[in-house]
Amino acid sequence: MRSASAGPEIERLITLLAKLPGLGPRSARRAALFLLSKRDPLMRPLADALADAADKITACSVCGNLDVSDPCSVCSAAGRQANAICVVETVGDLWALERAGAFKGRYHVLGGVLSALDGVRPEDLNIARLVERAADPEVTEIVLALNATVDGQTTAHYLADRLESAGVSVTSLARGVPVGGELDYLDDGTLAAAFKSRSSV
Repeated sequence: MRSASAGPEIERLITLLAKLPGLGPRSARRAALFLLSKRDPLMRPLADALADAADKITACSVCGNLDVSDPCSVCSAAGRQANAICVVETVGDLWALERAGAFKGRYHVLGGVLSALDGVRPEDLNIARLVERAADPEVTEIVLALNATVDGQTTAHYLADRLESAGVSVTSLARGVPVGGELDYLDDGTLAAAFKSRSSV
């Protein structure tokens, strides 16, 4: 949707902003106008940060994390457990687990999940490298920390089959009632998963 009085530079800015997740044409126009009204305090520093990130940040050749160094700071950190690899869908998932501080091993970013609807096949994901890493004698466990969606579970089952010959333990995150959650507010799928994953008290 072309703005009535916007020049080609503004149109290009709006078009690029509209490609960001969560921004449609209207939101992109509002964001563009806001940036243009805050050129010195926001727009120019943002442009510099984007250029800097594009030049310096790369994907880790070991796990797929994004960092300025390769291997990334997580892979090269001393004290990380080398026997366990946690498989995640995206770098955002890796960052979320690191924020929680619940896992002290290594990571592996798939770059997505299998999806027949979206045409995502095994060769489109970072699966071959995971199988290579799982064959390392030091690795004893692969933790599948994939989203509890149909595609996430399909991918988990596929990975479990692919990793069977590696002789490692393949585990997945528990599903069920979240900490602080009230049963009345949970969906049926979460409640069913909680019952299946119940344990001794």
